[in-house]
Amino acid sequence: MTFKEFYIHWYSRMKHFSCEYTVSEDDAEDIIQDIFLELYEKFDLLENRVNMVAYVFTAIKNRCIDHLRHKIVKQETARRMQEEHFLTLRMKFDSLEILEESLFDEEDMEGVIAKALNTLPERCRNIFIKHKIEGKKQKEIARELNISPKTVENQLTIAYRKLHEELKRFSLLFLLLL
Repeated sequence: MTFKEFYIHWYSRMKHFSCEYTVSEDDAEDIIQDIFLELYEKFDLLENRVNMVAYVFTAIKNRCIDHLRHKIVKQETARRMQEEHFLTLRMKFDSLEILEESLFDEEDMEGVIAKALNTLPERCRNIFIKHKIEGKKQKEIARELNISPKTVENQLTIAYRKLHEELKRFSLLFLLLL
């Protein structure tokens, strides 16, 4: 069987198979075109050595997995960004609702902040200070403390939640920490 015959015979089935997993016909088309291009370049070498149908379907499966993995990462990143944005909006809304003009006359800001920071677990406080006060990036903190960036992200989320709780009545101070 020539490459052209193989292409004509299997193209639509393979595209349909790919489309079942990618959900998008355009993405399925891209995957199939890439695979057939690679197959075209290797066809003479592979033709008598491998089961071409199994080879191509395995390649499609692997490309679909890569494609879906990439989409999941993008969706998860967008979801986290939306979550952070929502938390920021919520905190700003709360702070404006309870803002008291006399706050700064009655309370020592540094003392309130220090007390709130001291309520955090040591590791969490350390990561928060490195990120917000020292201005270090999450990846930099992860390398420095020999932990994963995800751990840094989780610890910062914990810190924000606990500080928000501690500084509820001082929401403006909490915003200053952000």
